[in-house]
This record gives sequence, C-alpha cells and structure tokens, in this order.
Amino acid sequence: MPAFATVAAALDPLSQRSSGIHFVGGETDERIVPYAQLHSRALGILHHLQRAGARATTHAVILTDGLAPFVDVFWACMLGRIVAVPLAPGNTDAHKAKFFRVLARLESPTLATERKVFDRLKAYALQHGLVDAVERLARHTVFLDEIADIATPGIEQRPTPDDVAFIQFSSGSTSEPKGVVLTHRNLVTNIGAIARGMRADGNDTSLSWMPLTHDMGLIGFHLTPLFQGAEQWLLPTALFVRRPGLWLAKVAEHRVSVTCSPNFGYLHYLKTFDRARAGELDLSSVRIIFNGAEPIAADLCREFLSALAPARLASNVMFPVYGLAEASLAVTFPEPGAPLAVETLSRHALGPGDTVRPVAPDAEDAIELVRLGTPVAGCELRIADADGAAVPEGTVGRILIRGDNVTPGYHDDPALTAAARSADGFFDTGDLGTLRDGELAVTGRVKDILFVGGQNHYPQDIDQVLAQHAGIELGRATAAGLRRPGAMTDDILVFLLHKSDDLEPFARSVREVRRVVSERMGLAVAAVVPVRQFPKTTSGKVQRFALAREYEDGRFADVLAALARFETTPGAHETSATTALEHTLLAICRAAIPDRHVDADDNLFELGTGSLTLAQIYEKVDGAYPGQLDVADFFEYPTVRAMATFLAGKLAATNP
Repeated sequence: MPAFATVAAALDPLSQRSSGIHFVGGETDERIVPYAQLHSRALGILHHLQRAGARATTHAVILTDGLAPFVDVFWACMLGRIVAVPLAPGNTDAHKAKFFRVLARLESPTLATERKVFDRLKAYALQHGLVDAVERLARHTVFLDEIADIATPGIEQRPTPDDVAFIQFSSGSTSEPKGVVLTHRNLVTNIGAIARGMRADGNDTSLSWMPLTHDMGLIGFHLTPLFQGAEQWLLPTALFVRRPGLWLAKVAEHRVSVTCSPNFGYLHYLKTFDRARAGELDLSSVRIIFNGAEPIAADLCREFLSALAPARLASNVMFPVYGLAEASLAVTFPEPGAPLAVETLSRHALGPGDTVRPVAPDAEDAIELVRLGTPVAGCELRIADADGAAVPEGTVGRILIRGDNVTPGYHDDPALTAAARSADGFFDTGDLGTLRDGELAVTGRVKDILFVGGQNHYPQDIDQVLAQHAGIELGRATAAGLRRPGAMTDDILVFLLHKSDDLEPFARSVREVRRVVSERMGLAVAAVVPVRQFPKTTSGKVQRFALAREYEDGRFADVLAALARFETTPGAHETSATTALEHTLLAICRAAIPDRHVDADDNLFELGTGSLTLAQIYEKVDGAYPGQLDVADFFEYPTVRAMATFLAGKLAATNP
C-alpha cells in the first residue's frame, strides 16, 4: 500500500480505478460509487458546504441516516481542509441531547443532514429551550436530500499532515461528550499499520455493517480498503439489526475476504441463523473477521466458528484486536491465521497491581480472557502502575500507548488532555490489562463504562436521565453494569434508595425507571433494586462496582423475589386485543419480548424494550405493512392499541 501524507491524498491514485464502494440497501438492492468518481462528487458537496459557511479548519457536523451521503460529505471535508464531526442520528432523546451538547462545544459549525433528521432536532429543541441554537444552525445547514446538482465544484484546499481530519465524540448525552481529535498524520500512520498487521494485499475485499460514525467502521472498513484501492461493501447498521442474515449472505455472494463484528453482532446473527441450512453458504473466501469494539467473549467466538463451519468458514479466521478512537483505531493485532489464544485466570486476581493466576477451566473462579496480540507498527504499549511506571509481565496495570497514531488530545479540553498523558508522552487508555508472552489481555476498565449492543454507555447518563424524566432526585439512583459469566453484553442495573419495607410504591418506580431509560436512551434495564444506602469511597463517590458485585452475589435475591409479586403475570389484568390489526401487532410484540407478558395497552417502554428489540418489532411490522410506519412512530404510539389505531388511519388513507 502506498504511503500518503494526508487522508485527502489517498484519492489521487484512484482516478483510474474501476473498483469502488458498494452500498447495500437490501438483498437485491446495491449500488456502486466507483473510487474514480469520489473526488468529483466530494468537490460538488464541498461547494454546498462552503456556500453554507464552511471554511478551512472550521467544523462540519455530519448527521445523516444514509451511508452514501456520509461518504460524500466526509470526503468533501477532507478536500476542503474542513474538520469533520461525525455524529449518529437517532430517535431517542439521548441522541438529540448529545447532538446539542456537541454543538455547544463547536465554534460556528456547519451541519450536513437530511430534512427529516433536522425536523426531529427542531422538535426536540422546541421542547427543551434550544430554539435559538437551531435557528442559528439552520442558516448554516446543508440539506443533503434537497441537493439537486453537484456539478459545480467547491474550492479545494489540501490539508497538511498535522491538520485535524475529524473529531470523534464519545457516547454521553447528559454527561459531557469527549471529542477525540485525530490528525491526518494520526490516521495515515494507523491505516498503514492496519494494512501491514492484517497482511493486506491487492486481492482483499471487505464488508462491514459497523456505523461510519464509529472508528472501526470509518477507519477500519472505509478508509483502510480505500487506501488500498480495494472493493468495499457497506451495509447500514440498522439493516443488519433488522436482518442479520444479510451480513454473511453478502459476504458469501461477493467472496469477501475481510469483515468484522463485536460480540453483539455474533450473538445477534446466531439468534436467527438456521444452522440446518449453513451448508448453503460458502464462506471459504473469508480470511479475517475482526473482533473488537468491546470485550471479546471466547465462548461466543467458538460457538460462532462452530456454527459456520458447515458454511466452510475456516476455524482460524477470528482476529481478536484491541484498539480505541484515541489510537486512530488499532493498538494490538494477533498474527493473521493464528488460532484463538485464550488465558484462563482467576477472576479474583484481575485488579490493578495483582499478579494474574492461571486456573483450571472448571475452577469456580475461572474467567477466560482472549489474547489480543502485540502492538501494531508505530505504536508503543506499556502496562503501568498508577504513577505510569512499567510493571512486570503478568501484573495487571493501566494500558498506556504512545506513537504517531495517538491523538494529540481532546477537543477544547486541555485539562482532560493533560490528565490522560504521562510525563514521557504515553496516553492512558483507561483500560486495565496484562501481558502474557508479550501479548495483551484486557482485564477490565478503570472507569465505569457499560457495553450494551455493541455501544458504550456511561452509567451517570442513566442517573441524569432518571433525574430529569422520572422524577427521581439526583443522587437517589445509581446505574451499574454486570457482565454475567458467558454473557455477551452487560446487564444494566439501577439501584434506587428506598428505606421503607413497603414495596408496592417501589414497584411503580420500577415500571417508570424501565420506561424512561428505554424511551429516552433505547436501553433495557435488567433489574431495578431497592437499597437503603449506597456504598461510597472516602471522597463520597458511589461505588457502582460494589453494588453490582452484591447483586451478583445474590444479596438482593429476597427483595427482588418479593417485588416480583407486583409484576404483571401472564393472564393477569389482561386487556384483550379487539381488532384483527391489534391481534397482529400484539403477536409481533409478544414474539419479540418472550420473557415478559405484553398486553394491548402495555407501554412497550415500561417493559424495558431496548433499541434492538424495537428495531426487530419495526422490521416485522414493516414486513406486514410496508412503508406505513417509521421507527419514530413507536415513541408517539407506544402501546399496541395506540399503534393499531394510528396504523389503521394510515392504511385507510393509503387505500381509501
């Protein structure tokens, strides 16, 4: 792969390429944008950005539902020396709140979006006193779905290696999102290391359903194949969520060699995979499946490889990696083609300063950690104590990194930037790990981050949302995460202060907590637990980990069993569906939420319906009544009966 000084320079040798980007819209819906067209398309979009006020080194927020528009705007930013700020659009208040928090951190930004996305933001702004911000932004917004002509080119201004290419903002709606600044030098350094570490050659092709607003999607599966001039297929994340089988069907159809998924994706795929028909797939072209973005589950890796073995998926394609946005993605890679390497250790010796203890696989305290390889080219790694000094191999410490791939810091936050760096220039990732035979194993997280459905979430965000929308005074609710043995995602636990022995009013709080967190954040709460007090540090901080450990140890089993008596049981207080449409919708919802009784007047969000389940319900309803509903309609009509009434009106208008 040729070396480029900047991301923008990677377009130069592609003008004669017949390869390009294939955008997948469905089983038979694909379109290609040849790399040779990318430069002119980007210049056409750059013209519109510049008319809206974008200039060199200013910020352009990319907020679009479409992959192709995202790609056009991103490259327009690269060619115009504009700092791209990718954000994920979404229907929940958490997405909208994050947008406005990021907006407040940027000086005179331009926005590239679609009209429907902007209208959702405007409606949220009207409800939350942010009208002035929206009105100012409207004057500097490019509505991508209303552009009729991209024939007029913008004024190209090539960046320098140390110019900022884009800023990736962390999750965080009510807390302050962190903006990871990545320069062109950071990106080209790491992209070169990725290609070298995976032994890329001119024959590779790639496919990804990871969002382009995420570093693995954007850097790993758009920029890296583009730098090589390789064919790439991009599948919308929402389409994968609704139809997970498309992922490997497209891999097989196009003889793709490199693809990816975090735990969430493997688990989601296997839920609907018909193992009896595995032989109909031919996955023999696959040589690497990147596995990262969240802690890697060895059992799930083995299950996935075993399930797909009849599809001729090789047993050595799993490629477990470690990385983060602050490293421009990649930190450690294993050897391509190496078998999955696992350490079986005592879970009671994984804290900072502990010396890890290997145990038998059937030991009561056994936990499997996957080895994640050695540092990629140009990136140094150190396992360190709290003072930044290196610790011996086999000792747990903080994972520190250094190199030209590592971010210069966080946007507009010099204090946070300084706190993350050691005196000798190493960056603290916030993760804990250890080295085994020179290979990294991640043991935990310094900070409380929840991994749910392939996404990072901050528990303090949940606390804030409950304070704002559930009437629970700040400081009386504490969220925490618990990864059960063998589970592929964290359970979300919410602990509420409750000093009375009367649980009936608390049961009402349980329903409200589930509804608010589901509706506002798209997350399902596994349990709401009454506690008389929170364990705290000497400085007064709530020890979330201690609460989760007490829950795991069964301390709250009795009170939760008593609370269960107030839960609606199947058949109790049932409100029957009264129309054929209600019966159809109710059957879809009950199939999607099998562990809870769903009735026609039940609020789906009070049942703790997460965004993944909601997407599955929407897919089934859309299959039965194509084009009649939008996912956002479920927030407006959250019960089966209300949705049936709304849908009946839509159908009547369509077929008078």
